[in-house]
Amino acid sequence: MVAPASETTHALSFDIEDWFHIVEVAAVENPDEWPRLHEQFSVIEKYTDLILKICADADTRATFFMLGWVAERHPELVRRIADAGHELATHSYWHRKVYELDAETFREDIQRSIDVITAAAPGTEIRGFRAPSFSIKEGTEWAFDVLLDLGITYDASLFPGARGHGGYACKPGAHIIDAPSGRTIPELPMSLAPVGFGPLKKRMCYSGGGYLRFLSERLIHQGVRAELAADRPTVIYLHPRDFAPDVPRVKMPPHRAFKCYVGMATTEGKLRRLLSEYKWDTCAKVLEQQLGQPVRESAKQ
Repeated sequence: MVAPASETTHALSFDIEDWFHIVEVAAVENPDEWPRLHEQFSVIEKYTDLILKICADADTRATFFMLGWVAERHPELVRRIADAGHELATHSYWHRKVYELDAETFREDIQRSIDVITAAAPGTEIRGFRAPSFSIKEGTEWAFDVLLDLGITYDASLFPGARGHGGYACKPGAHIIDAPSGRTIPELPMSLAPVGFGPLKKRMCYSGGGYLRFLSERLIHQGVRAELAADRPTVIYLHPRDFAPDVPRVKMPPHRAFKCYVGMATTEGKLRRLLSEYKWDTCAKVLEQQLGQPVRESAKQ
């Protein structure tokens, strides 16, 4: 039986990183250059505050996956997010792809990110993680054990389809992942659904980043309805730069430039209409609703 849209809660999330936190783009890949780029132009304050306003206008709570590098430089923004009642989670510290790290480097990165986020918002419990570029893929399942060791009790890193920087063959929708140690961790993967018409219809991401900016609202709603028909919520993920038509342009391959810069002026309107038509909440709340148990109790320590 298909749950009515009014009874299904979808997951609203934002990856809080600056405009230059783009993987495999030579012009911005050197972290030593990030302070200069950040000082010259930053999307963090202006567009994260816009996101907070959009959420407030819709009376909606979301999960903010904070990059530790950003949280360390904008602690007052971290506090504003927490004070507005949203969920704070980690997006790592350095925005490095998980499959390029070893377990100890990954552990140090995630611990540092948790430390700076909680220092900015004392009393906050960091339960969730999303890997930069959805970069947990086959062979990096050790990351789940590292997350559990650090007190993370759910993951939102898997992209259940082909992807340039990741991709993991997992079942769609909220489910439980087995870590190599035998422990388990709840997973909220990215949403993919059949989108399009006739021979052009294909299973693809429709509700985040460049996909949401590029696709028409008709196709985005088609994806949401397809997931509803399968009794699954949609997961939205967006970044501050997705709302920023004034973001600096840097040299990159044409296909990457298209995905990075297309449709930025449309993001706010699309998001506002999605929030007005469907019910949304944090990733943790949606996982708990889908799994029927508190996220904290779902992970066997």
